[in-house]
Amino acid sequence: MEPQKKNFKIVTNSKTRVILPNILTLVGVCIGLSSIKFSLDGKYDLAVIAIVVAGVLDGLDGRVARLIKGTSKVGKELDSLTDVISFGVAPAFIMYFWSLNSLGKFGWLLCLIYVVCVALRLARFNVNSNEESSWRDNFFEGIPSPAGGILVLMPLTYSLSDFGFFNVNFNILVPVFFVVVSFLLISKIPTYSLKKIVVPRTMTIFLLFTIVLFFGLLLIYTFKVMIISGILYLFFIPISILHYLRLNKKNISQNLQQEDHEDIL
Repeated sequence: MEPQKKNFKIVTNSKTRVILPNILTLVGVCIGLSSIKFSLDGKYDLAVIAIVVAGVLDGLDGRVARLIKGTSKVGKELDSLTDVISFGVAPAFIMYFWSLNSLGKFGWLLCLIYVVCVALRLARFNVNSNEESSWRDNFFEGIPSPAGGILVLMPLTYSLSDFGFFNVNFNILVPVFFVVVSFLLISKIPTYSLKKIVVPRTMTIFLLFTIVLFFGLLLIYTFKVMIISGILYLFFIPISILHYLRLNKKNISQNLQQEDHEDIL
C-alpha cells in the first residue's frame, strides 16, 4: 500500500478563521502609527484621515471575527493594545504637534492625561466584558476609545473643514476638548453601543443605502462630514443617558414584581 500523502499547511484549518480579524487589527495599528508620521511631516489632513480609517477597521475586525466565528483571546487583547496606539497615542501626538506644543509642559501634560484615560477605559472594558450578557450590553460605560480619538481631533478637523462660521481660539478650545473627552472616556455615562443592534430584514436595504450615502459624503466632504458627525454624536449622549435611565427603571420594577410574585408563592 502506498503511504498517504500529507498536505503541508502553514496554518491549520481551525486557526485560519482567526487570522483575518487579526490582520485587520494589525493593519489598523499600522495606519494609526502612520498618522503620527503624517503629522510630523505637517500633513495633518492625512493624519486625521488615517485615524478615521483606523476607526473603520477597528469596527470591522470585531464584527468579522464574530461573523466567521474567529474570535480569540489573543485577538481581544490585540484589539485593546491597538486602540491605545491608534486612538490614544496617535491623536495625542497629532494634537501636540499641531497646537499643544505651544502650551509647553501643560500641553504635554494634557496628552499624558488623555492617553492614560484611554488605557484605563480599555482596561475597564476588558474586565466588564467578562460579565454575563444583559440589556446593558446595548450601552458603553463612557465613550469608546475610537470615538474619543476622533472627538479629540475635532478642533483640528474644524480648521481643515473650511466652515469658518466662528473665529476659534484653538489655544483654549484644544485643552478644553482634551479635558472633556478624557472625562467622557473614564466616566460611567452610558452611551449607545451599535454592536448589539439588530436590524429588521425589511430595513436592510435602507441601512445599506444610508451607509453608502454616508461614506460617499465622507469621501467628498471629508472634514465637514466629520464635524457634523462629531456634533451629532455629542448630541446623542444625553439621549442615551435618558434612554438608559428609563430602561434601568423598567428593569428594576420588573425585578420587584418577580420578587413579590415569588414571595406570594
